[in-house]
Amino acid sequence: MLIPVTDPADPRLVPFMNVRDRDLRQAHGDAFVAEGESVLAVFLSQRSRFRPEALLIAANRIDATLALSPPDDLPVFVADQGVMDAIVGFPIHRGLLGLGRRLPSPPLADLLADRPRVVVGLVGIANHDNMGGIFRNAAAFGAGAMVLDATSCDPLYRKAIRVSVGGALTVPFTRLEAGTSVAATLAAAGYRVLALSPRGAMRLDEVPADRPVALLLGTEGPGLPAAEMAGAETVRIDMAGGFDSLNVATTSGIALYELTRRMAASS
Repeated sequence: MLIPVTDPADPRLVPFMNVRDRDLRQAHGDAFVAEGESVLAVFLSQRSRFRPEALLIAANRIDATLALSPPDDLPVFVADQGVMDAIVGFPIHRGLLGLGRRLPSPPLADLLADRPRVVVGLVGIANHDNMGGIFRNAAAFGAGAMVLDATSCDPLYRKAIRVSVGGALTVPFTRLEAGTSVAATLAAAGYRVLALSPRGAMRLDEVPADRPVALLLGTEGPGLPAAEMAGAETVRIDMAGGFDSLNVATTSGIALYELTRRMAASS
C-alpha cells in the first residue's frame, strides 16, 4: 500500500520524526524503529517476533522494498530523499525505516517453557553495539533465549537492532526486575550457569553437555559483578600468552558457537 507523502510535518509520520533526538532521549514509549534493507528483510519475515505497523521509504527504494514482499495492507509511506531526511532529522542514506511496537516482557517461565539447551544472560551491558552484536551471534548460532538484568541497555534501540542485523527481532528475550540476580534466576531454572573469565576453572571445550547451559556475559572493563560470578561456574577461553581479554560481543560468538555445537551433538 504505497502512500506518497510530500509534507515533512504530515501527522501520520509522527513516529518517524526526529529519530536521532528520540534515540538520544530514549523516549521510545512502546514504539521502535528498524533501519536498513537487511534489517527490514528480517522484520517483514515470519522469523520476526514483532509485526511492522508502517514503513517509511525513499522514493528510489521502492523496488528494493517491494522485493521484501511487505503485506498488502501495510502502509508504506514514500517520500523523496529530501523530504525523508527532513522527517527523520538527518540524512538517512539507507532510505528504509520500519515502525514496530514492543511486546510485554514475557515471564521467565514462558520464555524457558520449551527448555532451550543454550540461553544467554546479560548483566550490565551498556553499549548498544555490544548488545546488537550479542543478539546477532545468538541468532546466528541458535541460542534459545536471552535474559537481561534491569541495568542492561535496550535491544530494540535503533542502533542495537541495526548491529544485530535483525537478530534482536528474532531471539526471544525478557528483562528481570531490578535487584534480581541473573545467575541465581537461571540456576534456579535448572541451568548450568557459565561465567566467562580469563582465570576460569574450566576450558570452554570442557563444559559438560549433560544439562542446558546459560552463558553469562557482563559489561566491558569491570566484567561480571562478584555476586553474579559467585552463582556460576567459571569458564575460560584460552588465548595467546600476555593477552587475556576479548570484546564481549566477540566472546559471545566464540562461546555460543562452541556451546550450541556441543549441545546439539549431545541431544
